[in-house]
Amino acid sequence: MLLRHIARPLLASSFIYDGVRAARKPSEHVAAAKTGSDLATRALGAKPLSEAQVTALVRAHGIATATVGTLLALGKAPRASAITLALLTLPLAVVNQPFTAPKVDRGPRADRFLRNLAAVGAALIAGADLEGRPGLSWRVQQARAARAEAKAAASEA
Repeated sequence: MLLRHIARPLLASSFIYDGVRAARKPSEHVAAAKTGSDLATRALGAKPLSEAQVTALVRAHGIATATVGTLLALGKAPRASAITLALLTLPLAVVNQPFTAPKVDRGPRADRFLRNLAAVGAALIAGADLEGRPGLSWRVQQARAARAEAKAAASEA
């Protein structure tokens, strides 16, 4: 369908742009990533990450996001690409959640949080698109029905 060939690149453009920006200028994202990594390392009982490690993680996350976004835009493994983009965006939504932020930061963080949630939702919808082909559950049902018919035919003979 023509719509998929237009919609996937449009959806992917935001991921590609954000990924390239994070990879090229990680300093814009390090403060939020540091907060998130501190929460995660504290919860796991691990040693906090250094600024250089967080910068490397931000850069790697940006590269991964841009790469997978490009795959989605090109239509290469579109379902897997979309699900991967949703999974890559979830940590951003968690880090940008406005609920524990100081009042001054809540507005911008709420904008980023909602934008990240919308991106996750859009990627999940794209990941669920079967392109008109039957899904896994339908295939399993059909296989079970065929097996049951074969058993019934074998027992009658």
